[in-house]
Amino acid sequence: MLKKTNRAIGGVLLVSGTSIGAGMLALPVLTCFAGFLPSFFSFIFCWLFMLVTAYLILEVNLDCPGDVNMISMAGRTLGKSGKILCWGIYLLLLYALTAAYIAGSSPLFLSAVHAITGVQLPSWVGPFPLLIFFGLFVYMGTRTVDYINRILMICLILAYSAIVAFLPSHVEMEFLQFRDTSAIWVAIPVIITSFGFHIIIPTLTTYLSHDAKRLRLIIFVGSLIPLVVYLIWEFLILGVLPQENLEAAWNAGVSAAVPLSQYVQNPWISFAANFFSFFAIITSFLGVSLSLSDFLGDGLKLHRFTWGREIACLLTFIPPLLFVLFYSRGFMIALQFAGLFVAILLGLMPPLMAWKLKKFKQPIKRAGLILVGLFSLGLIGLCVHFI
Repeated sequence: MLKKTNRAIGGVLLVSGTSIGAGMLALPVLTCFAGFLPSFFSFIFCWLFMLVTAYLILEVNLDCPGDVNMISMAGRTLGKSGKILCWGIYLLLLYALTAAYIAGSSPLFLSAVHAITGVQLPSWVGPFPLLIFFGLFVYMGTRTVDYINRILMICLILAYSAIVAFLPSHVEMEFLQFRDTSAIWVAIPVIITSFGFHIIIPTLTTYLSHDAKRLRLIIFVGSLIPLVVYLIWEFLILGVLPQENLEAAWNAGVSAAVPLSQYVQNPWISFAANFFSFFAIITSFLGVSLSLSDFLGDGLKLHRFTWGREIACLLTFIPPLLFVLFYSRGFMIALQFAGLFVAILLGLMPPLMAWKLKKFKQPIKRAGLILVGLFSLGLIGLCVHFI
């Protein structure tokens, strides 16, 4: 019984940890145009939608015998074309997220160098420290990333706790009263991406021995934690920063931590905001880029080559680096691209895969799948519109 409880707690933390990442740094910048109240309801709606698609993936996963992943699930339910589509979209999603984290790290490193030395480096130098220092951990493999990630996650939690402790006294209630519901649409793709924990579900199914009831509870609780974290973050940032400061951050393509550290005249808050941004980006970067490296190495069978690991790392980092160097607003743009790929992979494909299962043959369940599919198509159109 104790073992099952420990695994359930571990499962909840896996779901929460997979969701919470550097994407939350962009959320207040995107939602500032709509205001707190429209953002509040949008978060709840997007969470419910992603919870439904997560349950659909779980049902498909439980129906497939053996230990399977998203790509093999797509192959078994949608055939070879579905498998190829899933493989391609998954690859693009990992590239988009890696590019976002490289872009997000750039102003942090540049400002740190300027604060320490007084030297203002050119913007193109910004992405390289992340790749040089932390890309090395990805090259060294899963065990090294695991150890360094544990330390960084502890620091991330401490930095977030410090922000939550210090910021409430700076909240201006009139800032939270602004609302423009029509402006929330630009934020929806990134909000959806912020609940994109679905790729961990096949691993959880194996870990929990296909215990459907326990898995459903884990997914619910594990996804509820990020929702609470995001809503607190939204309340604090939108309540502390004037809208024009967040709009300036949007125009510059930087995260909410940049105007926060500049506006609040408190060295402890600035310190916590910069470190929270740093740890959020690094932990997300390590996990996603390691997954991308392993995905490329396995898919292209690079282990057969002498320099296979080196080739996989070059293929992992060079394309997103080029994207960041050519797009000055790379952080926001890459996250919006990620939203498109999430809408396809985690929004549209789950109902398509579930359509093939016998348990979804009843008319009312079919109607539910159609509704989810139509909403996913709307999301895809929305993402394309704002890219």
